Amino acid sequence: MSPAFGKCYDPSGAQYGIPTFPWKLAPDGMATRRQLRARGLRPGGQVIAAQVMRRSRRRKAGVSVAYLYRIDQAKPVRPMTPGRAAALAKAMTARRTCPQCQADAGYCIPTSLGMCVTCAFPDQQSAA
Repeated sequence: MSPAFGKCYDPSGAQYGIPTFPWKLAPDGMATRRQLRARGLRPGGQVIAAQVMRRSRRRKAGVSVAYLYRIDQAKPVRPMTPGRAAALAKAMTARRTCPQCQADAGYCIPTSLGMCVTCAFPDQQSAA
């Protein structure tokens, strides 16, 4: 058994407090949030059942963790109501509207600029 595999394999939960499995070796009947969503389910308030772990050079802690939930305790995704759809449309319109020129940019305004690209770089737009 490789050291990386052994560090990520703790089915009893003695080392990390919850059962831990290596990446892609999760037991049947468990799924991540993203996998639940793909099946049309959500965790529904249940506690984390286990976790999958792998080594990662990008993370400060040196490991990447994904929490697992039991599929049999998952609940169906709540349906989209007309009120929620209207609120989502209004929020997306606000993200696409430039605060400087008040025009719909056709894309979400970058938070780094705070305005549409045309307003942020007017000299470059006229040259093109």
